Amino acid sequence: MNTVRVLLSLVANFDWCLQQFDVKNAFLHGNLVEEVYMEPPPSFDENFGGNKVCRLKKALYGLKQSPRAWFGRFTKVMLAMKYKQSQGDHTLFIVQEEWRA
Repeated sequence: MNTVRVLLSLVANFDWCLQQFDVKNAFLHGNLVEEVYMEPPPSFDENFGGNKVCRLKKALYGLKQSPRAWFGRFTKVMLAMKYKQSQGDHTLFIVQEEWRA
């Protein structure tokens, strides 16, 4: 939270441009690197079988790997858009645009 306060103060004092990205359903877009298995939901087709499990390819809400999986994907996108990740706070991404007169 300190990073947000300092950043907002700098933006206000130096009249900088600030962008915020709002990602809907963020945790559903994380790709899992490690193998994660879960029991099928109770409402799943009964023909699936009693002793079988599901291997997840994507993160789900409530899964402990979800935040890391989503943030890894988010970081790749931000770096591809020429943002630089702060070394002091890894959740802060900065881009310097050239001013045109």
